[in-house]
Parts: sequence; structure tokens; C-alpha cells
Amino acid sequence: MVRPRSVAIIGASDDATRIGGRPIAYMQRQGFAGTILPVNPNRATVQGLPAFAAVTALPQTPDVAIVAVPGEAAVQAVDDLGAKGCRAAIVFTAGFAEVDEAGQAMQDRLVAAARKHRMRLLGPNCLGLFNAAVNFYPMFSLSFEQGWPLPGNIGIASQSGAYGTHVFAVSRQRGIGTPVCVTTGNESDVSLGEVIGWMAQAPEVEVICAYAEGIRESARFTAALDLARRNRKPVVLMKVGRSELGGHAAKSHTASIAGDDTITQAVLDEFGVVRANTTEQMLDIAYAATKRIYPVRNTMGVITVSGGAGVLISDAAEAMGVPMPPLPEASQAHLKSLISFCAPRNPVDCTAQAVNQTELFPQFLETTAEAGGYGSMLVFLTQTGGSTTMAPKLRPYLKQARETFADRLWVLSAIASADKVKAYEEDGYLVFEDPTRAVAAIEAMGRFGAAFAAPPAEEIVVPDVTLPATTPTEAEGKRILAKAGVPAVPEKACVSADEAVAAAESFGFPVVAKILSPDILHKSEIGGVILDLADAASVRAAHATLLQRAAERAPGARIEGVLIAKQIKGAVEMALGVARDPVFGPVAMVGLGGVFIEILKDVSFRRCPFDEAEAERMIRSLKGFPLLDGARGRPKADVKALAGALAALSRFAAGAGERLLSVDVNPLLVLPEGQGAFAADAVIEVEEGQ
Repeated sequence: MVRPRSVAIIGASDDATRIGGRPIAYMQRQGFAGTILPVNPNRATVQGLPAFAAVTALPQTPDVAIVAVPGEAAVQAVDDLGAKGCRAAIVFTAGFAEVDEAGQAMQDRLVAAARKHRMRLLGPNCLGLFNAAVNFYPMFSLSFEQGWPLPGNIGIASQSGAYGTHVFAVSRQRGIGTPVCVTTGNESDVSLGEVIGWMAQAPEVEVICAYAEGIRESARFTAALDLARRNRKPVVLMKVGRSELGGHAAKSHTASIAGDDTITQAVLDEFGVVRANTTEQMLDIAYAATKRIYPVRNTMGVITVSGGAGVLISDAAEAMGVPMPPLPEASQAHLKSLISFCAPRNPVDCTAQAVNQTELFPQFLETTAEAGGYGSMLVFLTQTGGSTTMAPKLRPYLKQARETFADRLWVLSAIASADKVKAYEEDGYLVFEDPTRAVAAIEAMGRFGAAFAAPPAEEIVVPDVTLPATTPTEAEGKRILAKAGVPAVPEKACVSADEAVAAAESFGFPVVAKILSPDILHKSEIGGVILDLADAASVRAAHATLLQRAAERAPGARIEGVLIAKQIKGAVEMALGVARDPVFGPVAMVGLGGVFIEILKDVSFRRCPFDEAEAERMIRSLKGFPLLDGARGRPKADVKALAGALAALSRFAAGAGERLLSVDVNPLLVLPEGQGAFAADAVIEVEEGQ
């Protein structure tokens, strides 16, 4: 489909400006070496090439075909091509699933025709693709009227044809080479994940830019991201449809479902994909990745001729999480001996004196790079970098520094002509006018470096889980989770007040009383939880109060009694959960518990299953982690026990299958280090009637 030796165009036009004519004109103009076979029943020739009346009249079986005929004619064309032995088709035709139910039915017929012949489809409702390496242009975009792809190693994979070619056109204007672009349209067969997977192993591509409106299936998508990571090919992805309005637009555009954006982000983080929010940001990151230097320990050293720019860069680095450790004291003293009024800490402000006395400039470059040991170096020269008088003097020093420390990522922030920028790039530098954009690109390279350096995940044994036929009560839910490895607070289900008092006395006061019902999932909403019960009398009173509240506020609910539980003091309240995403399956969550879960929304997500090490990384990523780590003199919490419970919950969710709809453990009480973590409340929601 991407490197064919022959191509048929069904609906070929002699007019090079029409949809069926542009691909032929483009391929002829660029010198496609393969055979072009126009199919048009009304013409003997098309754009100077012999034309054929029907697919059946073709003198050979094409490797791939372009389908540019409407509606049912497209379905018939695919069937005829498959019967001819063609194994791939690029379907330009629109009016399928992106329109209405009738269009979906027609798309189903199109797919059935292809599958009958073991044929692959790109589209329908697809702009096409191009592969400049072989001058193959099965695309009807107007973008080539302003220029052709530049040499390079960036591939574009896009569900939107117009936006994919927009990225290509902007890249070309910036002098960035994107020789491959594949747009997938409705994805009736070939998906975005498959395209990314192909690019992850294609020699034409070293960096992948992707645009997604919705992910249709997870297995191929995640397998592609994993392959790209293992092959050290960065993926920069723009995932849209995060808003309600955007999600609706995505569905109407390419029949996509945008899905839960938070969960999508968790999956991207899992595989080290860097997400871009703008075209400029996507291309900044892709451009930086073309150097193929991905610092694992991504500290940044900065040399600047402007103190103000140094402050700006420092602020940007702190906001983006890029460390800027100071130079060693001895190195700072050395630089001070060269220019007494410089600021040598990091950022290193060499002042204009270092470019006035140009022999000092290389000492600042090399001392900072060597003594600081930074993974990335940012040199801010502003207009000096483009100066006709100073740039020729400074460029050799810059080039020598980069060659001496070739394992570092070297970035120059300068205002210079296109020729000077190209010269710096040939010397191995990335060049940005805006230093903040430079810091963002450096930060992204560090994320790629960390992802590429991460050891491959070990296979996790998933248990066989048998779920109850209906949603269990809280007590039963906690018993199920305790068996899975999520311990529960000591508790007992009690029908009578006497049983409640006996249970409380066996646990020791204080205790908690909760209404017990499979129909009341959020007990606090009806006043179904009473805390701090310190004696038998208060337990009896609470038992009566809870039954009365349930009768008044949830009259239709099945009441099975009252749950008495040991009340634990001095614990950090956390929350664990599982949600079943329609695309990615079960996803586990950890965050600050109690009322904070909804107010602060300080949570971390990960696809299930995962191990204790990954669980601990999730926990440590929370903004509220200091609460677990002994902030303000508090004892350190049992993070190991918390991670164990989270990993166990992920294995349980993976083994439970599709009937498990959700799990909510809130709060999970995390005691001081070495004392464990216990579920104080839990809800397991299952799909009933199966």
C-alpha cells in the first residue's frame, strides 16, 4: 500500500485538478517509477496514459488501487479489485459511517467486499497518503501546489486528511522534512495504530507525528506504541476531542468516539508518548527529535548573554520540571576569574563581554558542559547569533563545543537568517527563536529518554476471578477484595443492635456504623455513615438511626443490616478505583481519598494489570504524595502496603473480565510505615443479568 510497483485509479480523470486526476498528475510530475493504470469507461487515455474501461479490463493486477467513485460504485469497485487479486485499496469516497446509519450500512458492505478477498482498505472518507521516498502520491490534497515534501525522517499519521496535510505544509514552510504521510479517514480497516506500527519499523521514518480524534481499538494501538518505544522512535501525538463539543465534532467527522481523555493520557504516558496541544508544539518536538539525542538524566545547562533571558528560561524550566543544577563552586570561581561581573551559577550569564572578548566564549561553553555534566545545553545568543560581524567568530566555538560533548543535546536560541540557521543545524544544533519553546523541546527529549531507558515490563500473572451474579454489598465486596490482596478494616455485618454492640466490643472502641445495602452505593449521600461511636449506647443509637434514614431516604433499597467496623485513627486516607474504559479496558486509579478525591482530583491512572513498582510510581506522581512521605513532621505512611494493594487491585480487575464495571475503595486507610493499609469502604459494581 505504501511502496507499490503498480497502482490503479478507479474513477481516473483527465482533469488534473479533480479528485480522480490529482494523484495521476502528482505521480507523473514527481517521477513515480511504477505502472499507473487509469480506469475510466469513457476515455481511451487519461493524462496521456492508456485508460481501461473497467477493473476487469486491466492488463495486470495492481499492487494497490485508488477508489474515487461514489457510493455503491465504490463498493463494487472494491469487490472487482479483490476478485482481480488486488490486495490493497485507498478509498477516497465519502458518505459512509461519518454521515448516518445508511452510510454505516454501506461501509459495512464495503468492508465485507474487501474481507471476502483478504484485501486491506485505507479509508473510506480518506484523503490518501504519500511516500516521497518512492514518489508515490495517491492523494488529492492541494498542498503540493505550494511545494513537495523535503528530505527528512518524520512520518505523519493522521485520522484527519486535511489536518495531516496541514502538518505537512507547515513542516515544509519551516524547512522540516516529512517524506511520509498516511491519513486513515473512517478507519473501516486500517487503523491509526497500524499506521504508527508500520512507521515504528519503516526505514523511512525515525520520528512519528500522529493526530487522533478517537482510538477505535486498543490492542493494535498500544502494540504500536510499545514497538515505537522499543525501536527508540519518538511518538508525538495530538489527541483532540477532549471537550464535549470536540468529542461531538470528532464523531461527526470520522465516526470516532473521543473517549475519556484522562485515561487516554494515562496510556500515552505509559508508553512515553509526548502529547502536543498545537501544531507548533508538535513540530518543535518532532524537529528536536530528529537529532536522536534523548537524555535519560535530562538536566539543563544554560549559557546566556542576557540576565533577563536567563530568568525567563529558569522560570520555564521550573514550570516544565527540567532540573537546572548549579555549577560546582570551583567552576563558578573559574568563570568569575575570567569575567568578574558574570553570574556563573546556572543559568550562566556570561554577559556581552564574552562575545566582546570572543576568546572567552569557548571557556564558558566548555566549562559549563564539562563541569555541569548536563544532559542538555541551551545557549541564548539572541541577535548575536545572527550578526554578520559576530556570528562568524562564534560559530567555530559553538561547533567545537558540540563536537567535544557530542552526547549532549545542544540547542541555540537565536534570531538569524535562514542560511545561518541552516549552518547551525548542520553543525548539530537545534535552533529556536523563542527560548521557552526551546525549553519545552528539551523537556520532551528527556521524557523520550526516560521512556526508552525504562526496562521492558515483566509479564504479570492474572488470577482467575469469579464475580457474584449481582452487585455485592459493601461487606461482601470487601471480602472479595481482601481475597484479591486488598486488606479490609476489621468489620462485621450485623442485623440486630445486640449483634452490633457485640461486634464493636470485640473490635474495641471507637467504631464506625454504616448502612448495609446492595442498592445504596454512596452511603454518605443519605447519611448512611456514623463515625466516632465510643460505647455500646452510641452503637445502639446509631443502628436505629441508620435503619430509619434508609427507610426515609432510600425507601426502595434492600437493607441487609448495619456494618460495624473498627475506626482507625492516624491514617492517611487514600482512594483506589477501577473503571472499565470502552477502548482500553480496565484502568486503575489512585488518589487522595475521602472528600478530597472529588475536590482536588489529584489522581493517577494506569491500564491494568501492573506490578508494585509501577504502582509506587503512580503514588509518587501525586501532588499530595508529601502527605504520605512525612510532610510537616507526620510519620511516613506505609507506601509499600499501599502500592501492594493498588497492584493487587489491578490484577483483580484484569482477571475479572468485562462484567466488572467499576471498583471504588474510598477511603483506603494507610497507616504509618510497616503497619499496613486497609479498605474502610468498598463498592464493586458488576454487570447483572449475564
